[in-house]
Amino acid sequence: MRDRLAALAPDTQETTITVGLGMRSYDIVIGERLLDEAGPRIAAAVPGGRCAVVSDANVAALYLDRLKASLGGLFLGEVVVAPGEPSKSFPVLAQACERLLELGVERGDTVIALGGGVVGDLAGFAASILRRGVRLVQMPTTLLAQVDSSVGGKTGIDTAQGKNLIGTFHQPSLVLADISVLATLAHREFRAGYAEVMKYGLLGDAPFFTWLEQTWPQIFSGEGGARASAIATSVRAKAAIVEADEREESGTRALLNLGHTFGHALEAFAGYSDRLLHGEAIAIGMRLAFAFSAELGLCPAGDALRVERHIAAVGLPGRIADIPGDPPTPEKMLKLMAQDKKVKGGRLALVLARGIGQAYVERDVPMEALSAFLARECKRR
Repeated sequence: MRDRLAALAPDTQETTITVGLGMRSYDIVIGERLLDEAGPRIAAAVPGGRCAVVSDANVAALYLDRLKASLGGLFLGEVVVAPGEPSKSFPVLAQACERLLELGVERGDTVIALGGGVVGDLAGFAASILRRGVRLVQMPTTLLAQVDSSVGGKTGIDTAQGKNLIGTFHQPSLVLADISVLATLAHREFRAGYAEVMKYGLLGDAPFFTWLEQTWPQIFSGEGGARASAIATSVRAKAAIVEADEREESGTRALLNLGHTFGHALEAFAGYSDRLLHGEAIAIGMRLAFAFSAELGLCPAGDALRVERHIAAVGLPGRIADIPGDPPTPEKMLKLMAQDKKVKGGRLALVLARGIGQAYVERDVPMEALSAFLARECKRR
């Protein structure tokens, strides 16, 4: 364990991690001030085309001009959408595609997603269907997007039935994760993104979770290289899982959904609004997954308690009652969870845990036990 934690010494230099997918392989570059170097890097990774940028109004006001200056003559124009989860919708997708076509995006051109997870999912989906597929560069500007949604090629929009139920797999050609832009990220958004960092320790890397328990204040403050190390470790973990199971066919990639079946249901219940951010929902979902695992006798109660305590320590919500307003009924939760993409033959699957760092996919969930568990959790204060 000591050697594993030593490997997490502060990363102060630029880090490049390759997602090895044969002809679809690409690099994820993690470092400072990449925004101002984007033009030459993109030209080298995807030569011969021009670039159209998709962003949201908040991010565009901060960073679009700098990206345009870096792109120079490669810049075609921009598509700017409203910030927030409601932009992951059919109407906004249609508007974005129409605007990209108006800009003259051709098969050899590139769509750049400049923003958080919403922009990355929306722009990635648009790139995957525009002219039957154009190239994509992800430039994530939130912690959550840098460690999770920008890597792996999942794109999608939300519907009334659930989150990300309409989408495609469309791998980017390059990911530029500029850590310096996190300085302008709201504290609530940063905390929400940290939930996805936690996830990598909880699902398969217990020493990393231990390191996070000890080091999270430095990750939040940005002191030293702890933040860069946490991001790089998270990205390496996701890259390895994507390489092993790009399209969720073997079940390995489903481990990345730890906490997500519960969390997505809570997001849908909250109306995909500021009531509950994605990372906040995942924090609650991970605590529920560990608590349910402990209740079933799969996971030591002490491990579930560590998860609960760490979530509370960093200021994330951990209980359904932490969501403002009235809680969902257990019946409503089960109905929303039934829309999960892991459902097969009408049977619900959950990512559960045998301990910290030991997640697995349970495809025979005891529904009576789950119903009773949710009945208690929905009333818990």
